This record gives sequence, structure tokens and C-alpha cells, in this order.
Amino acid sequence: MKVPYLDLKAQYEPIRQEIAEAIQKVLDKTAFAGGPFVAQFEKEFAAFCGTQFATGVGSGTDALWMALLGFGIGPGDEVITVPDTFIATAEAISWCGAKPVFVDVDPATYNMDPSKVEAAITTKTRAIIPVHLFGQMADMDPIMEIARKRKLFVIEDASQAHGAEYKGKKAGSIGDAGCFSFYPGKNLGAYGEAGAVVTNIEELDKKIRMLRDHGQAKKYYHSLVGWNARMDGIQGAILSVKLRHLPGWTEGRRRNAALYGEFLKGVKGVTPPTEAGYGKHVYHIYAIRVADRDRLIAALAEKDIHCGIHYPIPVHLLDAYQSLNLGKGSFPIAEKSASEFVSLPMFPELTREQIGFAVNGLKASLAALA
Repeated sequence: MKVPYLDLKAQYEPIRQEIAEAIQKVLDKTAFAGGPFVAQFEKEFAAFCGTQFATGVGSGTDALWMALLGFGIGPGDEVITVPDTFIATAEAISWCGAKPVFVDVDPATYNMDPSKVEAAITTKTRAIIPVHLFGQMADMDPIMEIARKRKLFVIEDASQAHGAEYKGKKAGSIGDAGCFSFYPGKNLGAYGEAGAVVTNIEELDKKIRMLRDHGQAKKYYHSLVGWNARMDGIQGAILSVKLRHLPGWTEGRRRNAALYGEFLKGVKGVTPPTEAGYGKHVYHIYAIRVADRDRLIAALAEKDIHCGIHYPIPVHLLDAYQSLNLGKGSFPIAEKSASEFVSLPMFPELTREQIGFAVNGLKASLAALA
């Protein structure tokens, strides 16, 4: 049996006709860059997230960058985030001319540890970006309390957390803005690059709409220096189709996560993920921790069980950020977990048999490596 890490075709086949019809409508209207299909998806996605506004952009990285620019963050400013994330979180800060300042993560959720935030704040701090890693939201109440006390903006990096919840509130709806990626492998994925910013702040929404379209609110009347970060019409139409299926896909992921938890119970040497009591995990990634990660992944691949690593190197240890002079040991929890993460196959269409096969292969490989 083969167990792929991800199977986008398995998701596509049941909705093939819906997708074809949606794309044909875009072709018939020739509404390719922005336009009515993007506007429709923006309306639907804002409603899904429980926010007043959503603005479609070209990628999740664009979303983070546009949100930061929308709040006026620039050279000389500092933004607090975590090193246990994809580089895009830090890149967006850097492209504003600001400096990323990292804090360590909670050992159970791998999200921002609120108890570490206060000590990282300086007179230059302007914003906090908690990352909802793997599909589980950070502990937002204490983060928001600190931010309000210190008059800081909070931008949720919800790129892996479409539909995740914190105390009944959806990802993206708690901070001043929420940023999403619709990269194809995401829980809600486009068929190309796309992203969105959600917010309840009307002025921010207006500014991001200008920034994504070369700084213009009206064609050829440019009020500020912007960028070309529009969402394509075809992606907007596809995302509208897929958004209708997202709740069912989420339950499929949660069902599969529960099966993994059942099958992994009592397996020595494996730390499975935990769901925090405050929220709803959507399991974009099902990341376990093991001591001999690289050898295990190689052994599983030989059994046709394919895994990933999210992410092998914390951002502060990447070559791109050596200028920050943050060596090994700076953030021990993030560093330790990054050295042990194994992302097991996770997608809604996984079968019980595939999960059982993967776990049995995992057990056999661990025993062989012992």
C-alpha cells in the first residue's frame, strides 16, 4: 500500500465538475485579474471567518506584508513573532524594513508562548504576529491583553488555520487583522498562489485594497506607492467552490487525527500533537515528534509511507537571518521541536486502512532503529 503525504487529486476528483463550471464562468466574463469572482469570494470568506472585511491578494506572504504596511510598519520598527514558522512570516516583516524579534514557543502547542512576549517588547515594538502553527490557534487572550496594554497591533498568521477556533472565535477574527495563505496544499487551497487579509477595521481594509493594486483606489489615480498583489479571478472562483466543502474537509482531518491518536496511543518514542482545551484544531499538519527523525523518515519512505518536515530549521538559524546574531540555544523549545518534527500523511481523504498501515510502518521502523 502507498500512503502519500498529500493527495490533491483525491480532493479534486469529486468536485471536478464544480471547478470546471466555475472556471468557465470566469472565462466567459474574461474577469481574470481581480473582478467579481474575487469580490464574491471575499464576501464569503469574511462571513466564514466572522469578520466584516476580507481582501484577496496574490499569496499568503502578500497578505502578511500588506497587513504590516497597512498599519504603517516600516524601517526602525520591531515586530514580535516566533522562530517556529515558515520564513514568510519573517520575510514580510523584513520587506517592510522592520526587524523580526522572536520569542520561544509553548512546548505543547508549538505556538507563541504568551509569557515570553512582555520581555521582548521595546520602545521600537509596533506589532505582534502570533502564528497558528499546524492548524491550531495560539493562546490569544493573553497576547491580546499585552497588545492592548502596550498599544501594539496584532496580526494573526493564520496561513495554516482556516476554520480553526479559539474559544468559539474563528482564526483571523481576534487580532486587528488575520492573514491567510491559499497555497494549493493548504486546508483551503487555490490552484495556484493566493491569499487574503481579514479584518474588522474598515480603514485598514481600504488601505490594503489600495496597496494590492499599485496604491490606487481609482484607476490611474495613485494615492500611495503600492504593489501588484491582486488575486486572480480564476483563483477567486475556485476558492468559492472549495470554501463550500471546507467544513466537511475539516471534519475529515479531525476524524483522521483522532484515528492517529488512537493508533499511536502507548507507542514509545513518539509524541503526538495535542489539542489545546481552548480551541478547535484543524490539523493542516499532523506533526509528531521523534528522536531520530531523519532516519525514521527514510525508513518510512522505503515502505512507501511518505512524510514531511515542518520546519527543519527555526527561522533565526537560517542563513537569511544570520545578521540577527541569534545562535543555537536562543530559543531552546523551538529548536528542540524543530529537530524532532515528522509530519505524517494528513488529508481529508485518507482512509482508516492507510492510517493503520502508516502507523504500523512507523512502529516497525522505530523498532528497527532502536
